[in-house]
Amino acid sequence: MGNPLQTLSLADLRRRSSEKWRRYPPDVLPLWVAEMDVPLAEPVARALTDAVALGDTGYPQGGADYASALAGFARERWGWAPKPEQTRLVPDVMLGVVEALRLVTGYGDAVVINPPVYPPFYDFIRSADRRVVEAPLGPDHRLDPDALAAAFAEAVAGGRQAAYLLCSPHNPTGTVHTADELAMVIELSDRYGVRVVADEIHAPLVCRGATFRPYLSMPGSGRGLALHSASKAWNLAGVKAALLVAGPAAADDLARMPKVAGDGASHLGVLAHTAAFRYSGPWLDELLAGLDQNRRLLGDLVAEHLPQVRYRPPEGTYLAWLDCRDLALPAGDTGAPADPAEVFLERGRVALVPGPAFGTNGAGHVRFNLATSPELVTEAVRRMAAALG
Repeated sequence: MGNPLQTLSLADLRRRSSEKWRRYPPDVLPLWVAEMDVPLAEPVARALTDAVALGDTGYPQGGADYASALAGFARERWGWAPKPEQTRLVPDVMLGVVEALRLVTGYGDAVVINPPVYPPFYDFIRSADRRVVEAPLGPDHRLDPDALAAAFAEAVAGGRQAAYLLCSPHNPTGTVHTADELAMVIELSDRYGVRVVADEIHAPLVCRGATFRPYLSMPGSGRGLALHSASKAWNLAGVKAALLVAGPAAADDLARMPKVAGDGASHLGVLAHTAAFRYSGPWLDELLAGLDQNRRLLGDLVAEHLPQVRYRPPEGTYLAWLDCRDLALPAGDTGAPADPAEVFLERGRVALVPGPAFGTNGAGHVRFNLATSPELVTEAVRRMAAALG
């Protein structure tokens, strides 16, 4: 089978028409959006091509097989078996997050998040007519209990309902929350009456030495809700489908979710995600080994070519959070140092995600997508270093 990250050439990838490969001119290396440079796992490709050959492109029948496949994968990998009857199909993770927030909060209520964090969290929370309350991560990229407690207290002030949108594993830092940290979340959420909604889309992408613990597998988490999808781990963003899972004490909340909330899921997406969770574990293992190699490679390259950049290898995800604040960058229009992502794009022709998009504490950082070939990781760092020369 081999490393999926070393299968496709740059010429192959440039034939793709997804946003990753079409937003920028052809001379730019696109290491920005969370999309991998891999072929599909064979069972996933077969599920899709078989469906197309049959003309099986109608409405989704429902999420029962998908939920069963997730349960089997979760049992094998994480020792947790979500109950399919406490699971509902949703179009994708972020739309599922919005539905979950509507179940446990009302108009104008607060949702706590941990910046720097996935930028759409801000947009989707506000589009759902909820307000954002920030509890920034600590300098070590880990949950800060004091910041969480203060944010929870602010969120529920005046007797309001509130939710906590937990990114687990965390995007962009790659932090994998420990059992003790999740227990702290449960204790604080119970103390303040805050409902937890966990975005666990990156859960299968955890490297050796770290352990992912599903939020709903933790003692006392029964009032929580969690979102799962094969989208990130098997590169299926274009065939949308996700699952909203309820803890035992949140089953009644889930039952109130309108049936139409799941109607936007793709039938092809359900087939593909089911095949990923049920049959594509060996492909995932090869991918994880390749990502481990790229994490180490990036560390070596940064130390050699960008020694002023601080890099903490991620425990999970395929995203690297690079601290560029010590670089001597030219002044921008405001007189402050230029955004490093802008410098790397304009001078080095490497597209990364600018840190400010991730909210508080994002300035001076960039997010680098590791899910590509070692050759492109190496070329990207070479270009980034040349951009500073």
